[in-house]
Amino acid sequence: MTPQRLGFVAWAALVLLQPLWYFWLAPPANGKPLHALALTLPPLLLPLFALARPRRALLWIGIIALFYFCHGVVAAWAVPATRVPALLEAACCVALIGAIGWDTRQRKRAG
Repeated sequence: MTPQRLGFVAWAALVLLQPLWYFWLAPPANGKPLHALALTLPPLLLPLFALARPRRALLWIGIIALFYFCHGVVAAWAVPATRVPALLEAACCVALIGAIGWDTRQRKRAG
C-alpha cells in the first residue's frame, strides 16, 4: 500500500467514524447527535476541494487531523463512555500523519 493510499484510507475511516460515534457508539449526553455531527464532520470534508492535487489534499487533511487527534485524546481521558471511539479517532489520526511523513520521506529519497 502506498503512503498516499494509506493516508486517504485513514481519512475515510476518520470521516466514517464521526457518524458511527455520535449515532451508535457513544451518542452525546444531550441527545442531539446531529449537532455534534454538524460540528465534527464539515472540517473533515474541506479537503475534498483539493482532491485534484492529492498531495495538497493530504496536507490539508493532516493539518485538520491534528485537531481531531487532540479531540480524541481529550475525549478518551475525560469521558469514559467515549473511550473506544475516541481512541479509534486518535489512531486514525496517527496513521494519517504517519502516512504523510512516509510519503514525504519517500519523495525526498527519490528526488
